Amino acid sequence: MMMKKSFSGKLFDTLNMIILLGIVATMIIPFLNVVALSFSSNLASMSPSIVLWPKEFSVEGFQTVWNRLDLWLPFMNSSIVTVSGTFMHVMLSAMAGYVLIQPYLPGKKLILSSILLTMMIPHEAIMIPLYVVNKDLGLINSLYALIISGIVSGFSILLMRNFFTMVPYEMCESARMDGAGDFRIFLTMYMPLAKAGLATITLFEFVSRWNQFTAPLLFINDQSKYTLQLALKALIIDTDATSSNFMMTTNVRMAGVVIALVPLLLIYPYVQKYFVKGIMVGANKE
Repeated sequence: MMMKKSFSGKLFDTLNMIILLGIVATMIIPFLNVVALSFSSNLASMSPSIVLWPKEFSVEGFQTVWNRLDLWLPFMNSSIVTVSGTFMHVMLSAMAGYVLIQPYLPGKKLILSSILLTMMIPHEAIMIPLYVVNKDLGLINSLYALIISGIVSGFSILLMRNFFTMVPYEMCESARMDGAGDFRIFLTMYMPLAKAGLATITLFEFVSRWNQFTAPLLFINDQSKYTLQLALKALIIDTDATSSNFMMTTNVRMAGVVIALVPLLLIYPYVQKYFVKGIMVGANKE
C-alpha cells in the first residue's frame, strides 16, 4: 500500500519541478531562438527580439555561410581533427587501461600515482610548454598539433581500467592457455565487454575536440587551417572578418552556430544508452 506524501513533501516536489523547469527554459529558449533566427530571412533576422519560430522562413543564412563564407573548410578541418583524434584517444586509453590490470605489472602503483598526478595539473599551467614543444616539432599551423594535443588523458585511462577489472582475469588466462596473444585478447575479449566505457570516453572526447577553442587559438594562425570554433569566433565577434561591402546578418551568424551543433546532436542518440552506465561503473573504485 502506497503512503500519501505529506504537505511538505508535495511542496518540495513542486518547488523542485519549478526550479528544474526554469533551468531547462534557460537552455531551451536560447537554443530555439538560434534555430529560429538561422531559418529566417536576412531582413527578418535583424529584428531586435527573441523569436521561437522562423520569421519569413528561408535558408539564405545557410547558403551564405556555407558557400560565400566557405564554412565548409573549417567544418572539414574540425571533422578530421575530431574523428582521428577521438579514435586515437579511445584506442590508446583502452590499451593503457588493459596494461594496468595486469597483476604482475612492475611499478603499477607508481604508474597509477603518476596518472592521477596529471589530472591535478590545470591545462592553463602547461599551455606555454605545449606551444614550445609543438613549435620545436614543427607542428605550428598544422592539424597534427590539434590531433596530438590531449591524445590521452588520465580520466579515460582510469575509466577503462575500471571497466576491464570487471572482467574475470581467469578468462584472460584461459585464452592465453589456448594460444591467444595479448593483442587478440584485448580486441576480442575486453573491448566488446567494455562498450559502455568506450561509448562514454568517445562521447566526452568527441564533444571536447569538436568544441575545443584554446588549442586551435594557440597553435593555428593560418586561416586555411582554422577549425570550426575559430571560424565561428571570427564570424560572430570579428567585424573585420568579411569584406566591407558585405553585411553580416544575424541569420548568417546563427546558421554557423546551428551547423556546429549538428554533429553533436547526431552522435548523442547512438551513445546515450551506454552513457549513464559508463559513468556509474567508471566511478567505482577498486
